[in-house]
Amino acid sequence: MVKRDGRALVHLNALRAFEAALRRGGFVGAAEELNVTPSAVSQQVRTLEDYLGVELFVRSKSGITPTPAARAAYPDVRDGLSRLARGLRTMRGGRDEGIITITVPASFASKWLLPRMDRFRAALPDVDLRIDTTNRLADYAAEGIDIGVRYGFGNYAGFICERLAGETVFPVCSPSLLPGGVERLAAADVRTLPLIHDQTIDFDPSFPDWRAWFAANGIDAIDLQRGLHFNSSVLAVQAAIDGQGVALGRSLVVDDDLRAGRLVRPCDAELPARCAYYVLYLPDGRDDPGVRAVRDWLFAEIHATPAATAHKKI
Repeated sequence: MVKRDGRALVHLNALRAFEAALRRGGFVGAAEELNVTPSAVSQQVRTLEDYLGVELFVRSKSGITPTPAARAAYPDVRDGLSRLARGLRTMRGGRDEGIITITVPASFASKWLLPRMDRFRAALPDVDLRIDTTNRLADYAAEGIDIGVRYGFGNYAGFICERLAGETVFPVCSPSLLPGGVERLAAADVRTLPLIHDQTIDFDPSFPDWRAWFAANGIDAIDLQRGLHFNSSVLAVQAAIDGQGVALGRSLVVDDDLRAGRLVRPCDAELPARCAYYVLYLPDGRDDPGVRAVRDWLFAEIHATPAATAHKKI
């Protein structure tokens, strides 16, 4: 039997559960990341607390709050798990030379990154990308992720987090949806078109939706339950391109489609989004030439994107 003399290794799953729970702000977020149940995360953390003889989280009906001891220990635990993952990669022969794994939201991959892959290959011919499309906050160390882009508020503990670009939202539709010979509508006339609802950003109650857009433009409320509803920005944009209605387009997501003429803005009224795009990588990524090269390319390319350049400081 292993004695509890302080030298025995605590089960790594308990440390991973603790790190994820603190970084994600709760057991539910940690469970989504680790692909287990919240109760399993809670039990792993309890195991760690029993082993250490200290409380790491104060539990209440509204959630969990890290104790001072947990906050103080977190940077070392995070960095230790990252180093362990890096050591395992080294024992396996390291990361394949020239391969960088990037995790991005599906809408960002489809509408911004993939259309620019020719430019990426021209700028970084020795780097091959492995693209992971997800909205969840991946466990970089465990999943072999090198760098990522996330859309949110920038509160990503444990990462180097750099703001890449902001966005505005505004109505977009197919040119075919506008009455013949009309290039612009009055804002009030937008309500006469079928509405397309993008529910992807429901995690932010302040994110501008049709209700907010109509209210900001002094337009009387209409039945906002009607129309197409999507939980995918890509599908909402595609429905607008196909002439199924008018969507509230996010400036970075619809930029290429606007410039190609697949979409038009029926009116000029727009609203700022509180969320922004952030580039995330672990602290040891600062010393990785591949991570730095991809990071620098993302920022150089975003500054060459008209929609992002106009709104990056929102």
